[in-house]
Amino acid sequence: MRQDAVRGHLDGLLLAVLEAAPLHGYAIITAVQQRSGGALELRTGTIYPALNRLERLGLLRSTWESEGGRKRRCYVSTEAGARFLADERTAWRDFTAAIGSVLDPVAPHPHGQGA
Repeated sequence: MRQDAVRGHLDGLLLAVLEAAPLHGYAIITAVQQRSGGALELRTGTIYPALNRLERLGLLRSTWESEGGRKRRCYVSTEAGARFLADERTAWRDFTAAIGSVLDPVAPHPHGQGA
């Protein structure tokens, strides 16, 4: 999948994998890759600036934790992050429904409007 296809959805992807439990950077990359069936491969140079920005915005917070003798920064979503993710999910459903009604006009429209 093209890397630019992820660009506008990166914040939602990161917050979605952090929804269940705190994760460090490599675990976030792995979680996105696993959830997408290998279709999405995020780069460290992509996620760390995004994680830092989300932390500055108050959508997640980080702590230093020791794992296997190494210190790693772990990230967790905040309440504001959970609200942002809920909004992102709604926007994504609306977007995919609109695109789907154009690309596949024979499918019934989810809002009851025919093609």
